[in-house]
Amino acid sequence: MGVTSPLKGQSHSRSFTRKLLPYVLYALLPIAVFRFYFHPFPFPLSTSDQLPHPNQEEIANETPCNYTYGRWVHDKMGPLYNGTTCGTIKEGQNCITHGRPDLGYLYWRWQPSQCNLPRFDPNTFFNLLSNKHIAFVGDSMARNQLESLLCMLATASYPNLVYKNGEDNKFRRWHFASHNITVSVYWSPFLVKGVEKSKTGPDHNELYVDVVDERWGSDLEHIDMVVLSIGHWFLHPAVYYEGGSVLGCHYCAGLNHTEIGFYDVMRKAIKTALKAIIERKSTDGNGIDVFLTSFSPSHFEGEWDKAGACPKTKPYEEGEKMVEGMDADMRSIAIEEMEAAKVNAKQFKGLRLETLDVTKLSLMRPDGHPGPYMYPFPFANGVQEHVQNDCVHWCLPGPIDTWNQIVLEVIRRWSVVSKREE
Repeated sequence: MGVTSPLKGQSHSRSFTRKLLPYVLYALLPIAVFRFYFHPFPFPLSTSDQLPHPNQEEIANETPCNYTYGRWVHDKMGPLYNGTTCGTIKEGQNCITHGRPDLGYLYWRWQPSQCNLPRFDPNTFFNLLSNKHIAFVGDSMARNQLESLLCMLATASYPNLVYKNGEDNKFRRWHFASHNITVSVYWSPFLVKGVEKSKTGPDHNELYVDVVDERWGSDLEHIDMVVLSIGHWFLHPAVYYEGGSVLGCHYCAGLNHTEIGFYDVMRKAIKTALKAIIERKSTDGNGIDVFLTSFSPSHFEGEWDKAGACPKTKPYEEGEKMVEGMDADMRSIAIEEMEAAKVNAKQFKGLRLETLDVTKLSLMRPDGHPGPYMYPFPFANGVQEHVQNDCVHWCLPGPIDTWNQIVLEVIRRWSVVSKREE
């Protein structure tokens, strides 16, 4: 009985391995691509691809930066997170998992005209705001911005949901145990006391423009930073009250009230909210950081319930779209009221106020909305006659992540100034 040579066996083994290797590679390649896209991992970045984070000395020597003016530039790095790595994205804004086929909208960053805007660093945020309570107060845009922040922070530390209440979880609170940071969202689409239209109540909103909404106002003593965001709900039919009497209304045919529009009412609401914050926080001795987010324009083209309501796939170029009309008016109201509040707050220590002016940079991003992908795979059965579109809110990840980049940079500059004055 013959004995097989060990060398001959090894030769057959190597031959078999060479034949099998291409098939193994073909099988592993799509798995590797899928793993890399949906579960990205950090890797060294070249200095040419990554904007450096300025140190405190550099920031202290720089003049203040106006983030309002700039342009969107292509950024091959892409977002910090995606639709599968973040568990707090509202279903209607999870464009990637809902099948949006074009992903080019993910690869842009805002380049201010006067300075660089560093990439969001969650660890810097944690270090600056440890042991603090951050609250987002307002309408669904406030919630959109909150969820963007949670997703970016979750790349470094997982948030624990510790409280939820209200229809559609309109009041929620998370805790980052690693740095004892609390992040909350308060549903308050007018900032002031209001009764929202409903099937069982009035078919219009009711606003009390001189009374702050205590659903968030009563918690101010426990809040260290607040981001206010309102606008779109003021377009709806409403009756307004001031001093216990009817002030007027908006789109209120048949109610025998004077039509006064909504601009002045929105101004009064912002004024009431900022006044309440300053009065209450100036007396408790703890101070507060306040951001007022300016109006974020929608991008509907044609009918909202037809395919192609917001079809753009890349940003507008500089000069292609201007801030005008209602968008400009709403933005101006926010800026003017915040500037007036800053003057009032100067007499108190520990109050820092700033407008988060995102109107122009948001207007330039018609490609960043869910559109029909507010629902999963809307064209799986072909294009239907009626297709609901969301051309108001923002995909996550998406352009709204930039809002939080700016917030972090403003806080960082405040921190440097504060240390320099100590």
